[in-house]
Amino acid sequence: MRPSTDEYFMEIARVVAHRSTCLRNKVGAVIVRDKHILSTGYNGAPHNMEHCLDIGCMRDQQNIASGTRHEVCRAVHAEQNAIIQSALHGISIKDATIYCTHQPCILCAKMLINAHIKRVVFEESYPDREAINFFNMAAVEVVQLESKIEEK
Repeated sequence: MRPSTDEYFMEIARVVAHRSTCLRNKVGAVIVRDKHILSTGYNGAPHNMEHCLDIGCMRDQQNIASGTRHEVCRAVHAEQNAIIQSALHGISIKDATIYCTHQPCILCAKMLINAHIKRVVFEESYPDREAINFFNMAAVEVVQLESKIEEK
């Protein structure tokens, strides 16, 4: 059966997530406008820095719960990396849709709002409901797709 447009781009976000170097959540993001991919991103350490895969997770080491204290993390989030990649390559993402394997956190929500992303599509929930409130206040459409992750 042919996937819908949302399912198609979400599948690509899942593939992008395979590049993640995070030990907790492998997250992928794809920014799309007019059915064309503008940028992708996955969560991992900043350029030229060691990855959590290699040196461990500071959040695990400090017992920090998921969805809290976002500033204590080595990784740049997938959504942030997708925004950064578009900026580095001079690609406007205004009025685009972002497909994320996981719901954006509040920090990413604020960046996506200011980048004029008009639609956010995600699969996995994240324990940060304030991000959804921000999207609603900013009139950003939010869609949660049913997870299609296959169990092994």
